[in-house]
Amino acid sequence: MRTKKGFCFAIIVALFLSLVTTLNAANPDFDYYKGKTITYIVATKPGGGYDVYGRLISKYLQKYIPGSLVIVKNVAGAGHIIGANETYMAKPDGRTIGTYNTGLIYAQLVGLQGIRFDLAKYRYIGKANSEHRVLLVSINSPYKSIKDLIESKEPIKMASSGVGTAAYNETIIVAAGLGANLKPIPGYSGREGEMGMMRGEVTGTIGSYAGLIGFIKAKECRILLQIANRKHKDMPDVPLAKELNLSDKGRKFMAIVAGNGDLGRLTAAPPNTQPGRLEALREAYKKALNDPALLKDAEKMMVDIDPAFGDEVEEMMKEVMHQPEENVTMLRSVIKVEQ
Repeated sequence: MRTKKGFCFAIIVALFLSLVTTLNAANPDFDYYKGKTITYIVATKPGGGYDVYGRLISKYLQKYIPGSLVIVKNVAGAGHIIGANETYMAKPDGRTIGTYNTGLIYAQLVGLQGIRFDLAKYRYIGKANSEHRVLLVSINSPYKSIKDLIESKEPIKMASSGVGTAAYNETIIVAAGLGANLKPIPGYSGREGEMGMMRGEVTGTIGSYAGLIGFIKAKECRILLQIANRKHKDMPDVPLAKELNLSDKGRKFMAIVAGNGDLGRLTAAPPNTQPGRLEALREAYKKALNDPALLKDAEKMMVDIDPAFGDEVEEMMKEVMHQPEENVTMLRSVIKVEQ
């Protein structure tokens, strides 16, 4: 009888300890961060849109993780692959997070060299915005409409920061979808693409409306096309790609780009980040993105905030990475991969 009682008691103790462990793992571990430094990797040079979002978010993330210091580390190169790799391979101790270009979705799907991450396995803290894609050209270019662009016999130089970035891959995908002679020109990071258009080195670019808002409001460019699921409130007269008379393949290409645009300005932690620390980061991030002072700063800086958080973002990423083989084959047909 004593043996049975002892056995039952042992089971109860084990269950209790398991419950405590589970609860502790789920609870935000803010105490851990007191006196600690959190490195926020931005996978591009200083000055561009990703850097702007990274520095804005880091300022308010620090505010909501008492006693911490959040520093931004710019890790540029290989179309955001180097910075994304460094974030992915960091210790999962909750002290390294990062942001990178969603063009890496295409890069991973087609098997671009140098990738050491799996986008579906990061632990996502949240996203700051939706990346409403636009195709724009310099105000000094001869193209007044998307029809003009499609009918051009001359190659149209389009600025991008590097092979593998969203601007580079989406230029190729959109060119195939439209049947237009668009040529991505790498090497224009941050605001360099805008300066290149003003100098006449390149004609246009494909990018997020939020990231290009300053250039747009300065009236240095002309928006010819929206590549999104719905029209932006600021561009009621600019056509959506899905409104054009495209082939079935063309519509599918545009739908992939529009879907990826729903994931913008991501903040991620390495796989297997300790649960309590991940929850602390997620809770602080959510408070930061809802802080009236951050929203006021964002308005001054002309950046949009349209956030989503935690598990919701993880599910969005898993969905976009789970493409049917038909779509992956189409992407591989236009995005050349060197093995």
